[in-house]
Amino acid sequence: MSTQASEPLDVERIRRDFPILGREVGAGDRLIYLDNAATSQTPDPVIDAVSEYYRGYNSNVHRGIHHLSEEASIAYEEAHDRLAEFVGASGGREELVFTKNTTEALNLVAHAWGLRELGPGDNVVMTEMEHHSSLVTWQQIAKRTGAEVRYVRVDGDGHLDTDHARELVDEDTEMVSTVHVSNVLGTMTPVAELAGLAHEHGSHIFVDGAQAVPHRPVDVEELGVDFYAFSGHKMCGPTGIGCLYGRADLLAAMEPFMYGGGMVRKVTFEETTWNDVPWKFEAGTPLIAEGIALAEAADYLEDVGLDSIDRHEHELTEYAMGRLEEFDDLEIYGPPRGEERTGVVSFNLENVHAHDLASIMNDHAVAIRPGDHCTQPLHDSMGITASARASFYLYNTKAEVDALIEAIDDARQLFA
Repeated sequence: MSTQASEPLDVERIRRDFPILGREVGAGDRLIYLDNAATSQTPDPVIDAVSEYYRGYNSNVHRGIHHLSEEASIAYEEAHDRLAEFVGASGGREELVFTKNTTEALNLVAHAWGLRELGPGDNVVMTEMEHHSSLVTWQQIAKRTGAEVRYVRVDGDGHLDTDHARELVDEDTEMVSTVHVSNVLGTMTPVAELAGLAHEHGSHIFVDGAQAVPHRPVDVEELGVDFYAFSGHKMCGPTGIGCLYGRADLLAAMEPFMYGGGMVRKVTFEETTWNDVPWKFEAGTPLIAEGIALAEAADYLEDVGLDSIDRHEHELTEYAMGRLEEFDDLEIYGPPRGEERTGVVSFNLENVHAHDLASIMNDHAVAIRPGDHCTQPLHDSMGITASARASFYLYNTKAEVDALIEAIDDARQLFA
């Protein structure tokens, strides 16, 4: 985990590490990429790590004794340790499982733990701002087990109602599942407080950290969580790779989610015994190049400084919200300017559908995201069907925010 002091980012130098940011799109305009909450861009060192694997030591892991397999196995195993260190998990690879993404990590716990532990009379407590990857997964597991799902309210300013959480979490709660950061509202949930509440009632807590880990230091042990998941493609890493942190004792007690090669210790025609954690949860040929490159992404972010990234995004978000507030026909969702929030700003322009607005943004080479952002129930509770979302990262600038504002103004005039 990064412990660097916060220093101003040299954004122009950082941008040189991301070749795609020099691309021209549409009518030859320079790309302005403000869709980082969906997928971040990838720097040269991470791209090089993928290339070096395939050029230099492409081989399967844990299956051979030849040089290439040994080299790949060492790099792959060390990548687990590196990502565990990145989020403050002192148990190393025994507490860090590679998955396809945050969604698969959620499904792993929901199936391997939830199907065995949940039953009629039990409940799972979530927030109203959950991503579908969490909400749909626990919803369906609850239906299969007879458990109840409860939702903690979110107020009009995007704050989690912690008093309501205390009303919902009781002695029958088996799991509290929460986003660390809302991918729509930019809200930081009080994870440590929720973890304490869960543990007071003998429950576990699962945290979806997909929007937190790329942007600020995270220490799972300091937060006191039982499970924590995040995705590589949102933190300058490759697509198709994610991580599940789990307390060593919990992972050791859980049954595998998938079966196949690599996750077994001994197989007979009658019985099978499982490999050690994390390998018992990584059936089949794993995500070797992606895992190695994700460790490189962690190195890159820590070299830049996660505290500095956090501060840079906060300054950009404050600037963006100030500029957006210049429009009296535009509504911003989430905590107001001046409060703690991350670099996600969702909004709607009066009389302009979010998809139409995003299309006009695209004409100006500005990439934002329209829609419900995989949070349909949250949008329903806000009384809207969709929103436009701009999301910032370490390589974005105030000049790009100004370009966003100019494009919005053009949309206003077009639909006037």
